Amino acid sequence: MASELNKLTIAGASAKLRAREITATQLTRECLDRIAAAEPKVHAFLTVTEKEALEQARAADARLAAGNAPALCGIPLGIKDIYATKGVRTTCASRILENFVPPFDATVIERLRAEGAIFVGKTNMDEFAMGSSTENSAFGATTNPHDTARVAGGSSGGSAAAVAAHECLASLGTDTGGSIREPASFCGVVGIKPTYSRVSRFGVIAFASSLDQVGPFTKSVRDAAILLRTLAGKDVRDSTCSARPVPDYENALTGDVKGLRIGVPREYFVEGMQPEVEKSVRSALKNYESLGASTVEISLPHTGYAIAAYYLLATAEASANLARYDGIRYGLRVNAEDNIALYETTRARGFGPEVKRRIMLGTFALSAGYYDAYYLKAQKVRTLIRQDFERAFEKCDLIVTPVAPTTAFKIGEKMNDPLTMYLSDIFTISVNLAGLPGMAMPCGHDANNLPIGMQLIAPPFAEETILRAGDAFERTGAFKPRPPAV
Repeated sequence: MASELNKLTIAGASAKLRAREITATQLTRECLDRIAAAEPKVHAFLTVTEKEALEQARAADARLAAGNAPALCGIPLGIKDIYATKGVRTTCASRILENFVPPFDATVIERLRAEGAIFVGKTNMDEFAMGSSTENSAFGATTNPHDTARVAGGSSGGSAAAVAAHECLASLGTDTGGSIREPASFCGVVGIKPTYSRVSRFGVIAFASSLDQVGPFTKSVRDAAILLRTLAGKDVRDSTCSARPVPDYENALTGDVKGLRIGVPREYFVEGMQPEVEKSVRSALKNYESLGASTVEISLPHTGYAIAAYYLLATAEASANLARYDGIRYGLRVNAEDNIALYETTRARGFGPEVKRRIMLGTFALSAGYYDAYYLKAQKVRTLIRQDFERAFEKCDLIVTPVAPTTAFKIGEKMNDPLTMYLSDIFTISVNLAGLPGMAMPCGHDANNLPIGMQLIAPPFAEETILRAGDAFERTGAFKPRPPAV
């Protein structure tokens, strides 16, 4: 009978590894065994790196035996298949990169390797991170470990599902408009999108460069603090990366939120929201009040324009970023009689429907005669949204909202209605437009036993505030995790 080491948190496993109660090899083996058992139903991974993981585990054991190993040494992680990983296939869940093997590591992958972390595989996602359900993957959808008839969320659905199903202790995702927070909410795990520029994007395959951000999925807020400490920090290879010093986020987890002012935006509790979602988030707010925090109603008046602005900006940037996939330099090549035909046939065969839709929308928005009417206006709306948050943070230290209007929806339910799918991100998109840090964490369950997530939003570089508040809520025990159905 397995000892279920794969169910440990990073903090718990690290303590056992350092005390030599368990080995990294044992821990990794149990995660790999769990992957083998769960994957036929969950499909969280596109590539499982068993051989490499066990080699990394043996190296971690040697390092642990020598003493003074970092906190992440020997910890098995899943990596969203959007990160360049040297020598390991990196597909972005697209046929156009199906056989691409990078010759280098992304910066955050380098940092995790230096810590002695173990990579058990590359996780499934919406193609080029375009989607809210991981149904847009060219290699099949990921299912929700709590109900395999439902989506895991997106675009980082594989990373969230892998943690929820205990296939790894934590994972990496990316968040352009909610792609960490929404799947974290749907799968009942913690997911944090740091401040834009807090973490290097070098080696992360680009979707929308002014919005994309790297972040972790974990089983606890403490684990998120541990992982973020390693991920964050200056990188000379990413000119947008902040040189601001990185605090020890774990030191922020005091359990004390007395005097914390929590803003509750009226625009985030809307008609048509699943009643259980609102009830759970309101209940969490009462928990904060019992801990000595105060709540104040605030307004973010331009919230209603966020989705329109986001889908203009994101698609415009995507159309530019994805122009590099032309069949010439790397990735899929479909030979044709001339270069123009080669471009057309390669991109037609290599890209899926959602990616093509967004490239066309973005190209239109940037075209002559439409740039001012659409793209430029969307940039102005983005400024107004950021100013809404700046005014709100004059009245509060933290904002708490739902992550999504509903819990996880059924697979196939929204695939034929892109606009309805886009509305899944209505509560998360503004955070990306404003470049703010946001965290999703579980706060309840609905009648179908599906997790409900709340979102914590703070001013730029105030990740410590989010983590402190999230940890304080966890300590109340108000949310009681339930095991996955698979």
